[in-house]
Amino acid sequence: MTVEPLLYVPAIEVPEDGEAETLAGLMESLRGIAVTTFKDTGRATRSVHAKSHGLLRAELRVAEGLPPLLAQGIFAQPGSWPVLMRFSSTPGDLLDDSVSTPRGLAVKVVGVQGERLPGSEGAVTQDFVLINGDTFAVPGPKKFLSSLKLLASTTDKVPNLKKALSAVLRGAEKVVEAFGGESGVLKGLGGHPYTHPLGETYFSQVPILFGPYMVKLSVAPVAPALLALTDAPLAINGRPNGLRDAVVDYFSSQRAEWEIRVQFCTDLSTMPIEDASVTWPQDQSAYIAVARLVAEPQAAWSAARAAAIDDGMGFSPWHGITAHRPIGAVMRVRKAAYEMSIRQREAHSGHAVAEPRDLNDLPA
Repeated sequence: MTVEPLLYVPAIEVPEDGEAETLAGLMESLRGIAVTTFKDTGRATRSVHAKSHGLLRAELRVAEGLPPLLAQGIFAQPGSWPVLMRFSSTPGDLLDDSVSTPRGLAVKVVGVQGERLPGSEGAVTQDFVLINGDTFAVPGPKKFLSSLKLLASTTDKVPNLKKALSAVLRGAEKVVEAFGGESGVLKGLGGHPYTHPLGETYFSQVPILFGPYMVKLSVAPVAPALLALTDAPLAINGRPNGLRDAVVDYFSSQRAEWEIRVQFCTDLSTMPIEDASVTWPQDQSAYIAVARLVAEPQAAWSAARAAAIDDGMGFSPWHGITAHRPIGAVMRVRKAAYEMSIRQREAHSGHAVAEPRDLNDLPA
């Protein structure tokens, strides 16, 4: 397939009506989640994606010979860079894994060069924040706020009821999928199937710049051992940290390899920038591999590593270089929301959240 990507021009981005007011509401909801969880646990956790299931040291490998179209930003030069990978699930409270929600993957590449995005000056990192679904659940910030308010209202509410509801929702999701469908709402509320997180493909869902172009990004398993885990059922009941146990068990003896892929925007009518709920058709623009992530066997989670990464670092699509600037309304409101979440964590913990300059001191 011949790809003819569109060039980015600022006029493509159009603010949503009331975007500033929506952002204020988002920040208030996120702040409320953080305050509630801190009051109950004494821990300064994230407002979303609080629970980590795997904390990996990996390596980004960019091969020689990428064509000019793909040699953009941090992928412009061949080489290898150290990487952190954080697997998580979406809620802001630390739930038993029997409450099964969508999974997240945050990737932090360390040692990158280039003009920095506002707010990340002086750092040498590039973050990609991804979810195991190819499309964002709602079109823009207003609908996002409605969803977040629902999530905030259920934070710290009757954990046993959440477990029971999750079981009902998983059953409903199975029915939907049996007829060839999929419900992001059911999954988001606790109906995600019990599957292995390492078999998932993770997506940015919303676009970023790729040099002069616009793309969505994915991280897809390519190692045979990972591909064998795609849609593989996982026994969770009775194991409050079953997802973490599965990740730790895998990396106790096996390596993993993923491809980083990009999907170019080639038609704004079918691949809109400001409506995040629209799936970009892959028959018009397929995902193309630009690099690999490789993780060797290791202790994939430990209290010491959690203290260093979960407590001491932040992940944001706005940590990076201008060649990969996030675009679209959802990404615009994320900037201030992520920054507020980090400040809230710092205020509760009394410790600074900082960007690493190397990974030499990362606990083994």
